[in-house]
Amino acid sequence: MLQIIGLVVLFVCVFGGFLISGGKLEVVIEAAPHELLTIGGGALAGLLIGASMYSLKKVGGDLAKIMSGPKWKTSDFRDLLCLLFLLAKTMKSKGLIALEQHIEKPEESSIFKRYPKIAKDHFALAFICDTLRMMTMSLEDPLQVEAAMEKQLEKHHHEALETATALQTMADGLPALGIVAAVLGVVKTMGAISEPPEVLGRMIGSALVGTFMGVFLAYGIVGPLSVRLKSIIDEEALFYHVIRDILVAHLHGNAAQVSVEIGRGSVPSEAQPTFQELEEALNNIPKVE
Repeated sequence: MLQIIGLVVLFVCVFGGFLISGGKLEVVIEAAPHELLTIGGGALAGLLIGASMYSLKKVGGDLAKIMSGPKWKTSDFRDLLCLLFLLAKTMKSKGLIALEQHIEKPEESSIFKRYPKIAKDHFALAFICDTLRMMTMSLEDPLQVEAAMEKQLEKHHHEALETATALQTMADGLPALGIVAAVLGVVKTMGAISEPPEVLGRMIGSALVGTFMGVFLAYGIVGPLSVRLKSIIDEEALFYHVIRDILVAHLHGNAAQVSVEIGRGSVPSEAQPTFQELEEALNNIPKVE
């Protein structure tokens, strides 16, 4: 919603100011279609040239995030803390061997079934199960496990940022593409140098719309969208950091509730349950079958 309001304010203020100062939108409206074709087409071509097929497939979903916001909500962080509490408690009370039925076939696990949204997230599920699998193979050094998890987090985060990086690259190039469009307009004007001044003035004004469109799109729309998307991806990454912190805390020998409390500290403030809320949620968890 804020993004839509921002776009409305942007157009009202920019074009409203232009009209109030005595400007006429006719020249802009007349020139906009072919200037947008030149600038937008050039930006799209640059994206196709510089991107991989893998990253292009993600663009649609990533752009939808800009409007929908982060995937993980307050209830999801609470569910994650409860899920990891169950896993840590099972490890403490029954040993690592008892976890094999849950991590080898998580889709059939009585623990993971309780939290379907987390179970449907491929990376979260693999991140948890792969780490626990390493523990069952006697890799119990907290520093080694944390280093391995950190590498996975860095790789996942780098891949998740591809669309935001592409958008920022596009925003950086749009002003230059606007200049290209303006230069082409000037070339067209010079080819009609014998026309009357009023015709030449209209043609030059039309050419300058290209420069305006490039800067307007870069700093008014595409650049802010890139920043917004990066902010969302950074916030979503904290969900996986909670997983790392709890499992590493468990390897340091902490009780399940202590490990989860350490993980609660990594939850973003706006989504962080209080100590009492978390304790109530943990107490309401049914026994593991």
